[in-house]
Amino acid sequence: MPGPQHDTHLRAHCTIDADGRITFRLPPTSDEHPRLLLRLRPKKVLPETTVHVLDLETDRADGHRHAVLEPRPVLDEGRWDVYLLPEPGAERRRLRPGLRDLRTLVDGHLRDRPSPVAVRIPYATKDGFLALRAWRRTAHAEARGIDLTDRTMTVTARLHGAGLREDATVRLRLRGTDTVRTVVPRLDGDGRGFSFTAGPGDLRGDGGEATRIWDVFVRPTAEARPVRLGRLLDDVADRKHVYVYPSIEADGRTLRPYYTVDNDLAIEAT
Repeated sequence: MPGPQHDTHLRAHCTIDADGRITFRLPPTSDEHPRLLLRLRPKKVLPETTVHVLDLETDRADGHRHAVLEPRPVLDEGRWDVYLLPEPGAERRRLRPGLRDLRTLVDGHLRDRPSPVAVRIPYATKDGFLALRAWRRTAHAEARGIDLTDRTMTVTARLHGAGLREDATVRLRLRGTDTVRTVVPRLDGDGRGFSFTAGPGDLRGDGGEATRIWDVFVRPTAEARPVRLGRLLDDVADRKHVYVYPSIEADGRTLRPYYTVDNDLAIEAT
């Protein structure tokens, strides 16, 4: 017998506005009470635990269906797969992406965000289905630029969801250890913008490993919890293989900044 047939024509268009509101639009269907289901993708071998269901309304003009995901409640951080529920009790059907209007996200880094900092980016998965990438953080430091010279790297960033004070520090933490290197940032004076410069001398580990990974944080005040640096506030859902930086070679060491699978900033030291 042939295997199950996957509907390659069931597509949802989506538009996102500056507030993070996403409107999904589907073609007309004969289903009486269809709904849209968002499923937080569980980690491997773990059961599915979190779903979010939206009602699909019918447009009087052309019969298309639409559903709106409001900015609140904030989605849990992770990847959300998008399904159609044709009717109560029916098997859900995974949706493929139609047109994705993400224009409002392109300059999202220019708008200051309150706490919690919530981000949603619709994207197409590797196997061609529609999904949302979501982040939810109490505060977030958005990396704006990374400038490389022959011996140093300078990162420019802006803090969202918190404010900087004069005793703010940048913390470079050796992954998997308690080793931390502290760098004093240059503050813009508005309590949000800052930059810092790091070189091989700032990233010497205590062990003899050939390759070390340093994760980048900013501590807004001496008493505050460190805030992760990354780049989330635009239309790029997966940045690691899109933004690729060259290496710096100095004093027999090589440094290379990169974005992790979570779009957080890290530095590889070899």
